[in-house]
Amino acid sequence: MSKTKLQEVVDGIYMDPVPITVGNEVKLKYKGKLATAGANSIYLRAGYGFDQWTDVQDIKMRKGRDGSWSASLVVNDPTRLNFCFHDGADHWDNNSGRNWSYEIHDGELTN
Repeated sequence: MSKTKLQEVVDGIYMDPVPITVGNEVKLKYKGKLATAGANSIYLRAGYGFDQWTDVQDIKMRKGRDGSWSASLVVNDPTRLNFCFHDGADHWDNNSGRNWSYEIHDGELTN
């Protein structure tokens, strides 16, 4: 990952860029409860949409020297990016069942 300073969007989750535009490579850094519990691996589960997730993918995150976990993905859907985290052993950090969701912008400027 580049040395871009990621913005902390909620406790223990950092993201860049914010806001998200279609075509962006979004970088995520995770220092949440799975990281602090000493998980051996952490995956970013990401998908798009409003009611049902589409294009769902699990992305293996890389562990950093500071104990955080990082991953990136290219946003290719203009709806909403949804994500949560798991350790592959059925332990989840999903924002108490709400997951995390971010609207995706189309890049158009509005007046």
